Amino acid sequence: MVDGAGFVLAADGVAALGRVYARGVQLGLHVHAEAQLLYASRGAMQVTTPKGRWLVPPRRAVWLPPRLEHAVDMLTELEMRSLYIAPSWLAAHPEAPRLGREFVVSVGPLLRELVLGMFAPGADPARVDLMARLAVFELAEAEDGATFMPLPSDARARRVAEMVLADPGGVRELEDLARAAGASARTITRLFPAETELTFKAWRQRARILASVEMLDSGRVPVAAVAGRLGFSGVAAFGAAFRQVLGVTPGVFAGR
Repeated sequence: MVDGAGFVLAADGVAALGRVYARGVQLGLHVHAEAQLLYASRGAMQVTTPKGRWLVPPRRAVWLPPRLEHAVDMLTELEMRSLYIAPSWLAAHPEAPRLGREFVVSVGPLLRELVLGMFAPGADPARVDLMARLAVFELAEAEDGATFMPLPSDARARRVAEMVLADPGGVRELEDLARAAGASARTITRLFPAETELTFKAWRQRARILASVEMLDSGRVPVAAVAGRLGFSGVAAFGAAFRQVLGVTPGVFAGR
């Protein structure tokens, strides 16, 4: 279900699309000829690319270079603002060499107002072009990898990662997971930092925090219950880990 779609040819080489998506909507793997900036002015989404999964909660956006295969899952009801940037426009920008890969950015006040300003009714194309140019400068300076779940490429480590993602609150020991994936715990312990730049323990904790977002945003699950379901020793431990990844406490994130 998609409501309120609105497409705007904002400027030569820059287009803007605003949509409201219902919770649970999935946009399967697809590509765009253009580069894309996905920003949720309200709600949270998950973006998957061949490198891994990005959680995009409020105050963050994801940058996708041209022709990158990706999928988008709406974790909550979502009000999305998307910018599409033609490759020729992007190639002429001074920051183009830094924007050839996908990443999440922290959306500060300036970037937020620039993006939303491009959706103003009757906006002058020349002004929109200037806002887009400044926004691209901001992107290159605002990268925030805290909500990225890198996926290992080794088949055995990838199987372990998929088992954790399927049950982030599970209590299976690494030895058990490794055995199920056809590897030793020592091998998995070596592969995770080599392929994800995170130890298995840190990777698993991040998976639990990102899994908590959907529970918290629903408004139906108390923070203490979320902490328990995801295997944390208590609310304090959960809150500290949550803040480390997302920069706010679970209560603040959930608006409680």
